Amino acid sequence: VLGHMELVQVPDATAFRAFRQRCQDGSWQQDRGGLAVSLQLPQSGCAVHQLKCRIDVPDVPAETVYDVLHDGEYRQEWDTNVIDTHDIAQVAANADVGYYAWRCPKPLKNRDVVMLRAWQVEDGYHTIINFSVKHPKYPPRKDLVRAVSLLTGYLVHSTGPNSCTLTYLAQVDPKGSLPKWVVNKASQYLVPQMLKKLHKACVRYPAWKQQHNVDVKPWLYPEQNKLPVLALSELALQRAASLENIDESSLAEVRDESSRAQGWLWGWGLALETSLW
Repeated sequence: VLGHMELVQVPDATAFRAFRQRCQDGSWQQDRGGLAVSLQLPQSGCAVHQLKCRIDVPDVPAETVYDVLHDGEYRQEWDTNVIDTHDIAQVAANADVGYYAWRCPKPLKNRDVVMLRAWQVEDGYHTIINFSVKHPKYPPRKDLVRAVSLLTGYLVHSTGPNSCTLTYLAQVDPKGSLPKWVVNKASQYLVPQMLKKLHKACVRYPAWKQQHNVDVKPWLYPEQNKLPVLALSELALQRAASLENIDESSLAEVRDESSRAQGWLWGWGLALETSLW
């Protein structure tokens, strides 16, 4: 994906294999009750945090979880933070570009993101990879903070006819200065909470889908995709360094350390939701 001119490429088979290996490699710092978390803090001179979270899903097949991760119409049913979410264009049979804007708790500013999303189904694994891109018709807005995802994605692995595991991986540069304990708290609490919310949405999805275009799943059937085709040359990689650095750690509305910490926690935790536009 990285190039001298910041050119955008659709992840190939090698990239999907590398992502799957990254999801499955390494020890888990917490592993209890069907939920495992691993946090890799930045190296010196680097702001990137890598977070992995895996949840066992004993009552939903992998195919349903994969559908929920894709279904933007259903997203607006269960995601109470969404302001706007829509697909913009397709760039390949297994890749599109989308926009997602979401609410953050006051006094934090609301966020938005433009992402390239690519997907693959192979050998019992359903994989989705996302990263931030620049789109000429979607410049940063003054009323929203443009979030940046270096890499986020999901690996859904079937463990039976009605069960699976869901692994979420994110490499995020949370703009601004974050205390280490805040990052730890976000990884240990907010992201697992997000996955549990997603699990509940998956349980409800089959009944909802029966009433909403039951046969329409363009992520499975490319011929159903009615999005305009966009050339990759129209896109560029979005880097955090090119965006205004918004410091929200000392906003006047935040009166004390505990409420400021809560604001940071939710702001950073919600930033991790960008892979689910």
